[in-house]
Amino acid sequence: MNLLQIFGISLQDLLNPQFYIEHGGLWMILFIVFAETGLFAGFFLPGDALLFVTGIYSDQLVTAALFPSHNEWLDLGILWILITTAGILGNFIGYWFGKKSGPFLYERKDTFFFKKKYLLQAHDFYEKNGGSAIIIARFIPFVRTFAPIVAGIVQMDRRRFTFYNIIGSMLWVGSMLLGGHFLQRLIMKELGFDLKQHLEIIVLGIIIVTTFPVIWKVFFHKKKTKSP
Repeated sequence: MNLLQIFGISLQDLLNPQFYIEHGGLWMILFIVFAETGLFAGFFLPGDALLFVTGIYSDQLVTAALFPSHNEWLDLGILWILITTAGILGNFIGYWFGKKSGPFLYERKDTFFFKKKYLLQAHDFYEKNGGSAIIIARFIPFVRTFAPIVAGIVQMDRRRFTFYNIIGSMLWVGSMLLGGHFLQRLIMKELGFDLKQHLEIIVLGIIIVTTFPVIWKVFFHKKKTKSP
């Protein structure tokens, strides 16, 4: 019996954003964002989908965790500040960890919570894009977990990293929250279709959109490698 079975949690639960909203609410969301952006064990967590769904449930989350504001912009602002902070702190932890134990990670064997191929992908991504990789990586699953670690490994200047870390977290969290919140309102108003009743469609769509560039790159990279 593994640890998940002991707590009655399935892998499907861990990949389902609504699971975190129903079992922990805002505080659980803050922890998941922190873990996914700072701990290499969090690479499999549903960051993009979770933030998008958080935007859909913005008023309920703020009311349950803090207070009823009855103002959508205040709700979004509170979520934006708190989750952005969690993302910034997570990246700082990843940066520190990479700076302290970088060489060890390249020798580490793969486990369920650690995949060296993602570390190598993040390293290549960083080498290609430089400091802006810290911002871009926020929007790419797997890469965003390892990008701050790689930045620490290559001894990126702390002030420079801090700048890109803050900007990246603000843009990532803000775009996902606003996207979820206002897409829900638009579709509900125009089509009478409640996204809260069909979150699996949202999650699937976000997974396809966010992972397609990675799949495309891997597929065509292999294709070019095989060609004479």
